[in-house]
Amino acid sequence: MTRYAYLGPAGTFTEAALRTISQSSDELLPCSNVTAALDAVRSGNADRALVPIENSVEGVVARTLDELAIGEPLVIYGEVTLPVTFSLLVSPGNEFDAAIAAPIAAETYSLATVALNIGDNDGAVTRFVLVGKPGSVPSPTGHDRTSLAAFIGADHAGALLEVLTEFSVRGVNLTFIQSRPTGRELGHYHFIIDAEGHINDERVGDALMGLRRICEDVRYLGSYPRADKVAPTTTSATADSSFIEADSWLAAVRAGKKI
Repeated sequence: MTRYAYLGPAGTFTEAALRTISQSSDELLPCSNVTAALDAVRSGNADRALVPIENSVEGVVARTLDELAIGEPLVIYGEVTLPVTFSLLVSPGNEFDAAIAAPIAAETYSLATVALNIGDNDGAVTRFVLVGKPGSVPSPTGHDRTSLAAFIGADHAGALLEVLTEFSVRGVNLTFIQSRPTGRELGHYHFIIDAEGHINDERVGDALMGLRRICEDVRYLGSYPRADKVAPTTTSATADSSFIEADSWLAAVRAGKKI
C-alpha cells in the first residue's frame, strides 16, 4: 500500500489525476494546499504527493515551483496529464441548486450530472508531478524528462544565455523554463528548467555538469517518464555513443597513445 498526499479537497482534478496511477488498496490523503501535500511527504506521513505544476491555460503553479526549488529537497518521480473538463452537478434538497466541478465530484458527493464538458476552454490540460523524498534515480525509459533549478550567482548580461548554451551545444531540448525569485532580495532569480532526456543520458549529464560550473547552485529535481511518451530528438553528434567515443579519444590523447 502506498500513501499518497494530494491537493484536496476530495473530488478535485488532482484526485482524478491521482486515481489514474494509484491502486484501490492505496491510501489517498487530501491536503488543504500544495505546501501541506509536500510537507506530508517530508514528515513521512505520505510516501508520495501529487500536485499540479502547470496548466495549458493558466500557466505555472508558482507554489509548486517554489517548494521544489527552495523548500526542503524533494524530487519528481513521475508526471500525469489530465484534461480539464467541468460538469454541471445537482442534488435535490441541497443548500445550493447546482455546482460546477470536476466530473469526479459527482461520485464523491453523490450528485447527479446534468451536463458534461461545459468549460469555455476546450483542450485545457493540467500537468501534475508525483513527488517523493530523494532516493535512487529511476532507470531511463527512452521518453524521459529531467527537471532542475539553476541559481545564478549574480544577475548580469547574458546570464540566461549562458544557461541555455550549456544545453544547446549538447543538443538537449528544453520543454519548460520559468524564472522565479529566490526570496533573498529584489532582483535575485533562479530558473526552473525541464529538459528532454534522463540524467543518465551522456548529453544530459554533461549539460548538468556544465551548468554546475557556471551557476552558484543547481538543484536536481528528478528524471522521470514523460506522460506523453515523446522521445528526445537526437542527432549522431548528440547520441550517447558520440559522447562516449569523445571521452575515449581524450583519454587516449592524455595517455600519449597513438590515435
